Amino acid sequence: MAHEKKERLVLIAVDYGQDYSPKRSLDELALLVETAGAQAIEKVVQKMDSPSPATYLGSGKVEELKWFLEGEEADGIVADDELSPAQMRNLGEILDTKVLDRTSVILDIFAQHARSNEGKIQVEMAQLEYRNILLSGSSGMRLSRQGGGIGSRGPGETQLETDRRVIRSRMATLRRSIKEMEKNREIARKMRTRNVLPVVAIVGYTNAGKSTLLNHITDSSVLEENKLFATLDPTTRSGILPDGQKLLFTDTVGFIHKLPHHLVKAFHSTLEEAAYADVILHVVDSADPEIDMHMQVVYDTLEELKISGKPMITVFNKSDLLQTATGGKRDPHAQEVVRVSALTGQGMEELYAVLSKTLKELRVYIDRVIPYAQGTLVSRIHEQGQIVSEEYEEAGVHIKAYVPAALAPGDEKRDAFSDLRR
Repeated sequence: MAHEKKERLVLIAVDYGQDYSPKRSLDELALLVETAGAQAIEKVVQKMDSPSPATYLGSGKVEELKWFLEGEEADGIVADDELSPAQMRNLGEILDTKVLDRTSVILDIFAQHARSNEGKIQVEMAQLEYRNILLSGSSGMRLSRQGGGIGSRGPGETQLETDRRVIRSRMATLRRSIKEMEKNREIARKMRTRNVLPVVAIVGYTNAGKSTLLNHITDSSVLEENKLFATLDPTTRSGILPDGQKLLFTDTVGFIHKLPHHLVKAFHSTLEEAAYADVILHVVDSADPEIDMHMQVVYDTLEELKISGKPMITVFNKSDLLQTATGGKRDPHAQEVVRVSALTGQGMEELYAVLSKTLKELRVYIDRVIPYAQGTLVSRIHEQGQIVSEEYEEAGVHIKAYVPAALAPGDEKRDAFSDLRR
């Protein structure tokens, strides 16, 4: 079977004094385009005071771009910023080519990678919101110009692209589905709370190695690829630390520079899993040249989701790729910092120790003799707590352990451990 020919796209950006490198941002955009299944054949950066409201690039540069596209037989352009309907329409008419932006590429990747029903619904909702904005701001805009390839996946039928009423009707249906999923997610959270197993949320910039770390800790087989957004749907796995502590790890969708607002909004219920976690595990690609900017993107996104006040462990991953030691790298947002290689296992013992220590600080220490008649309580301590020592005495089982803080102190009727504390 012949391979489908890759789209050849030209990437464009405006350098107007941003606090990041437009060239590096285009390098990331090239990876996004590659992940979406196309090929970046050229990168164009124009230095301007601000992007042109009409054509993003200046008129002279647009004319140059037109000749280049024709000479190279390129299939389209991709802007590094989100284009307005007017910019997209004008560029399409002048260049007579497919016009995309960073948002449409990311939405396309999400449409390809969503596996669960929830993920597919959230992606479709984000795509329809994006298209509705384009249609609302551009009468007669020809989205059908794009044809196949990037931007055509998901709800790509002509009627959905041109009829705003159909789009809004479909969005209303999806909102009801998302509300129902949020109810189911809340039930699942309550069940986890009832089980009182601690939850660790894994967050990080896309391609930082979160899935590899999750697989190493929990002995799972979550998809690992050296691509942006290789995994999209949230994954929860159980794990056991070397000290016997059982816990749940939840892997969230990777964050990215200029993450489209439509996606943050659509994936809010998924991303906010981190808000219900006991500990945040922030995974960082320590070999990434843009490490500081990527870390800040994660913290900005967490702030947008109103997630704060939780113990955070920053894991500088991929330490095996470093040519020089980076032992001085710190993170003022984190309580603990660990350097590991999830691929080789380097530093994992230290990570387990830090996790164990952090969880202990969230728990209550008990030292009590439990009568043999209360065997169920002993079983719960084994299941939900961290045993320090256990001895069988005449009066019962003498247990020293750390038990979940959620069970202490509080309503005596529901607090099974209230009579065990010192």
